[in-house]
Amino acid sequence: MSNLIVPSAKEPGFNGSRLVVTPQNAGWSYVGFEVYTLTEGQTFQKDSGGNELCVILLSGKASVSTEKKSWENIGKRMSVFEQIAPYAVYVPSSDYVNITANTSLEVAICSAPGKGTYEARLISPDDIAVEIRGTGDMQRQINNILPESAQADSLLIVEVFTPNGNWSSYPPHKHDQNNLPNETYLEETYYHRIKQEGGFAIQRVYTDDDSLNETMVVKDGDVVLVPKGYHPVSAPPGYDLYYLNTMAGPVRTWKFQDDKDHAWLKTK
Repeated sequence: MSNLIVPSAKEPGFNGSRLVVTPQNAGWSYVGFEVYTLTEGQTFQKDSGGNELCVILLSGKASVSTEKKSWENIGKRMSVFEQIAPYAVYVPSSDYVNITANTSLEVAICSAPGKGTYEARLISPDDIAVEIRGTGDMQRQINNILPESAQADSLLIVEVFTPNGNWSSYPPHKHDQNNLPNETYLEETYYHRIKQEGGFAIQRVYTDDDSLNETMVVKDGDVVLVPKGYHPVSAPPGYDLYYLNTMAGPVRTWKFQDDKDHAWLKTK
């Protein structure tokens, strides 16, 4: 298995943990990502420490609180493949989040360095802009959970729904250089879910000089680490694909460069 793939555990740990990506085990500096599955009534708490967090209710309903705020029985969708925007909670550094599952719950916790600039807040589906990107067999739906226009110190977060037979994150693009105004350095995780049992997706991560060039078979629940390079994704016929992107770097802006060999596809 590629060292860029972090698989989910087949069974949750005692606290519901399914996978944990930290800057330390990823070998980078900014992005952390965790997934928990909780049973109804189960409670989980996490301190934010020096990081800001974005808690995303992937499926199910929960009551969520921080040091100063609380939200009761939030959540709407019971599967990521309902393709409606999720509920999420932004948590600043030097705070904590407490989550109580009101139903079976799958929750993602995205993290990156925080400065405590902004207060904890609820991000409701009405706060999330939904867009269709690409055309033909490059078309996909984007849910902008924590875009550049939203208040945060480091995190940028989107969900993507890619219909079976389509390509996504395509044409291939990269964001691995501090070269404003043309490009920013952003580490990125892809958390993949596949609707049909036994399905898979294909993700490639590669650089212009081939110092990194991997093509990976991705299974349901896998995280792919993107430390650098271009990173297109394919959903094979028969297998609908969801993924959650978490990005962060030294500057909170998304400036990217397309692979020049494939940029022409934007005019297709």
